[in-house]
Amino acid sequence: MSKRTALLLLVACLAGGLGLWASQRFHGPAAPTLPAVKAVTLLPNPRVLPAFSLQQSDGTALDIDDLKGRWTVVFLGFTHCPDICPTTLAQLAAAQKQWATLPAASRPRVLFISTDPERDTPKLTGDYAHAFHPDTLAATGPIPQLEAFTRSLSLVFMKAPGPSGDPDDYSIDHSAAFVLLDPQARMAGVAQPPFDIKAIATDLESLTKAMP
Repeated sequence: MSKRTALLLLVACLAGGLGLWASQRFHGPAAPTLPAVKAVTLLPNPRVLPAFSLQQSDGTALDIDDLKGRWTVVFLGFTHCPDICPTTLAQLAAAQKQWATLPAASRPRVLFISTDPERDTPKLTGDYAHAFHPDTLAATGPIPQLEAFTRSLSLVFMKAPGPSGDPDDYSIDHSAAFVLLDPQARMAGVAQPPFDIKAIATDLESLTKAMP
């Protein structure tokens, strides 16, 4: 990762953290109807997301209505990622196994977003994510749509040239945090690495059981 890329990611993370702090400082504590959580940070006022449209592996569109009705964990990545992405998806698969005892219609879900549409087709994105767990939602889209969607979640990504100078040799630097969407498909919380996956899974299980 270049110094410039690292600086940009740091600035974005700091901005997101300051926004969360300001929200907590001036709007008070989380809604009392939600259970206490240990590994995730809930926003006191969930953020309504703008309309978006990405493409799923089966060719259908993924929009905001598709994410309503359950808690959703959003994670950015790309299929050529050498270590962090596969490790994190494997961890999330363990959480999904923990949620298997919840009713299928309400159990939390994972949404994997590929931020490398140049190499990751919707089908490849889906095949990659489903290799870790078949219930994972997977989508990607053109760069402008991806940037708008990730920006609405206070996440960032950018192409990072590889050491060879070959234009096909590149990586994607991206935010590592999980974003939690509530059953109204609003940004309702975040989880920062290093992840305590078991505790995060337990938090999402509690939030799901608290749904009316």
